Amino acid sequence: MGAYIIRRLLLMIPTIVGIMAISFLVVQFAPGGPVEQVIAQIQGQNAGDRLSGGGDTFNQGGGGEESRYRGAQGLDPEFIKKLEQQFGFDKPPLTRFLDMMWNYIRFDFGESFFRNTSVLDLIIDKLPVSISLGFWILIVSYLISIPLGIRKAVKDGSTFDVWTSGVIIIGYAVPSFLFGILLIVLFAGGSFLDWFPLRGLVSDNFSELSWWEKIVDYFWHLTLPLIALSLSAFATTTLLTKNSFIDEIKKQYVTTARAKGLNERQVLYGHVFRNAMLIVIAGFPGAFISAFFTGSLLIENIFSLDGLGRLGYLAVINRDYPIVFGTLYIFSLMGLVVSLVSDLIYTWIDPRIDFERRDV
Repeated sequence: MGAYIIRRLLLMIPTIVGIMAISFLVVQFAPGGPVEQVIAQIQGQNAGDRLSGGGDTFNQGGGGEESRYRGAQGLDPEFIKKLEQQFGFDKPPLTRFLDMMWNYIRFDFGESFFRNTSVLDLIIDKLPVSISLGFWILIVSYLISIPLGIRKAVKDGSTFDVWTSGVIIIGYAVPSFLFGILLIVLFAGGSFLDWFPLRGLVSDNFSELSWWEKIVDYFWHLTLPLIALSLSAFATTTLLTKNSFIDEIKKQYVTTARAKGLNERQVLYGHVFRNAMLIVIAGFPGAFISAFFTGSLLIENIFSLDGLGRLGYLAVINRDYPIVFGTLYIFSLMGLVVSLVSDLIYTWIDPRIDFERRDV
């Protein structure tokens, strides 16, 4: 097992370098970089001054030299060069990429282009929202999925199984953000009731509340986002649990246990449960990362929750590359580590699984 772990750790290096290299290459061809963002703001100010009939317009010089940046006509080339130095674009792309990877290896993610704050501090600041959404949606989905999946396996083919499968499929097909909008209209001051807040993770007076009032306030703000996300979150785990239990129920050791006089509950939870839940439990780390980092962008925007999804979205829109690449690096590294942890959990739960002897 030790050799397998070392091999997997070594494979993470070219994997994450490849992810970062492809993303870096794509960004080089994306229009509207940070230099263009600053130029657009300056030209917008100039246009606003001219339209308002104000005094002197903002002018960085009258250089007639052609610029490779859109909208830079009329700006001093020296000013453009200073912008390139500020954002690091005065270096060749390969040099920038190598410098970035060297810094990332040391977990130095630099500072945001436009927020004057370190990328790591920004990520830490947004973590509470993303952790809240990811953790609780995972807990809720597992609490629903596992009992429901077991029940569906026991009642396979019955009316209960057919109807619940229909509900699960419909719930999985409905986008969570559409359901979130419906919840806002119904329960958050839309056209009907005004029972739940529409903004933030906690109230403005959160620090003044007692400890139990803080708990109530926290879950009061989380109720609608969690309901919107949970509609489709439990579908995969439910069907996975059901199919895993059905496969185990058909095996010979279950027939033997029944022949010994054990009742169905003893067979189900004394023999089948441990083997059937292997794939579900081993997949828990991956499910946590999936719930933690995906599917919450639109929900965060709809419910005005300032988390990692919204941070990454705004960074892409504003071409704030340190945030874009910093979050990509961290998420990719965590995904690779969690994948290894999932394999180790498989071997811990079922010692018969040996990845080291498997051909790779």
